[in-house]
Amino acid sequence: MITDMKRTAERIPLEVMNTGNFGLLDELLVPEFVDHSPVGGVAPTREGLKSSAKALRTAFPDIRYTIEDSIAYGDQIVHRLSATGTMTGEFMGVPPTGKRATWTEIHIGRGVNGRLTEHWGLANELSMLVQLGIVQSPARVAVAA
Repeated sequence: MITDMKRTAERIPLEVMNTGNFGLLDELLVPEFVDHSPVGGVAPTREGLKSSAKALRTAFPDIRYTIEDSIAYGDQIVHRLSATGTMTGEFMGVPPTGKRATWTEIHIGRGVNGRLTEHWGLANELSMLVQLGIVQSPARVAVAA
């Protein structure tokens, strides 16, 4: 049912990520869950997603997600999210910068019986990394003619 999938998908950013309740993922994702866009080097499984979520929240303990748009169709749900947080922990091997960043993400989920079975996602990591001072903005990089 669309409302079940919508509710399930909304709980991940709002209840799991915003509060750090990672155990809830065991309820929201089927054991055979497949992440089609895992973080590099992380298993495309429920445990892999849980590990990535914990790492992000460790790096940004004040992370806050907001659902900007939500579209449900059949067994699929699409969310456009905004996220903001201060990098006070290590992130992708980079020491904390103490800077705050805001970025956008798009997530597509597929599910059955109110539980997610698959996930695809994209995050505007370049914008985040520029705001954190980890990479220089491409607009400021001199390009050879």
